[in-house]
Amino acid sequence: MSGQAKIFVALFSGINVGGNRIVKMAELRSFFEELGFRDVATYVQSGNVVFRSAKGDAATLTKQLETAFEKKWGFHSRIMVRDLGWFERLVAENPYPEVAGEPTKLHAYVLERSPNADEVARLAEKCTGPERFEIRGDVLYLHAPEGLGKSVFANLIPRTLKVPGTARNWRTVLALLEMAGRGG
Repeated sequence: MSGQAKIFVALFSGINVGGNRIVKMAELRSFFEELGFRDVATYVQSGNVVFRSAKGDAATLTKQLETAFEKKWGFHSRIMVRDLGWFERLVAENPYPEVAGEPTKLHAYVLERSPNADEVARLAEKCTGPERFEIRGDVLYLHAPEGLGKSVFANLIPRTLKVPGTARNWRTVLALLEMAGRGG
């Protein structure tokens, strides 16, 4: 075995939402195992996979997984791959620790890249409701006091920010960190 296998988390967007693009988690686990990844574990239906890889970084693994996924399932899913250290930082840098105990009201958007100042300013203009957000690097933290489902602002984020991303509530974030910390 070459080198030390690192732990990664893959976040899928646009699968198993509203009965569309159904991918069973057992099939997703097998898919990762067939690609040679180890200690594969999934969390809830929205497509969260913790796995171990002996080679490749997050960017390389993202490309590899997106290509193989599309070949197998016949549609594209944007996949965000991040390593354990990145996840630890995400949780440590939470700007709203006081609402971490209400995990349905706190969300983290994992973004493909860090937004620029103009993109952030454009988004800030739209934030006129009870929500608060803060962007740190390639993460957007959103506090939606009435929950994501009722948030008008949350629906505006993707098309206003124009930086591809995928959102997870705080409960999912913490569960994935715990799974990754245990080594899958």
